[in-house]
Amino acid sequence: MPQQSPTTGRRSLVAILDNSYLLKFLLVGGLSFAIDLALLVVLHEVFGVGLWLATPVAFLTSLIFNFLLQRIFTFKATNRSHASFIRYAILVAFNTLATDLIVNTFANLELTYTAGKVVATALTMVWNFYLYKYWIFRSDRQPTQAGTENDPDAVPQQGGVEAPITPGK
Repeated sequence: MPQQSPTTGRRSLVAILDNSYLLKFLLVGGLSFAIDLALLVVLHEVFGVGLWLATPVAFLTSLIFNFLLQRIFTFKATNRSHASFIRYAILVAFNTLATDLIVNTFANLELTYTAGKVVATALTMVWNFYLYKYWIFRSDRQPTQAGTENDPDAVPQQGGVEAPITPGK
């Protein structure tokens, strides 16, 4: 079996990451969580800021980071940024309510609230990916070939014309 050089392996990994919305979405989400948690700890533990203030400051900072990187790095959005931000804010409000409902439902059913938080996070992550891609950061660009920068997740049709994968179809 032929061996792959380290350089070729790195190029392949970079190409995969560059062409995968899902991997970039997960990477940016993980970085956003790390920023949220690290900033919370630094503000509260190092600077003595009360949790009532440190928690929203850290959370809102990570939300702004998440919005910008998802827009620029993950989805390479070309639509108007203020429209995307309004949609993003609506989704954040919905996710907050959904998470609160799920966590409290788990607690009221005498299940652990932490299990509810895990379930809420998993659910919001799934619908967030699709809503980011097809609603918040949808591209105004015209599709070209499947697998291109415009839509690497598109499915090629006969004659080389692509049909983007859309939820519910």
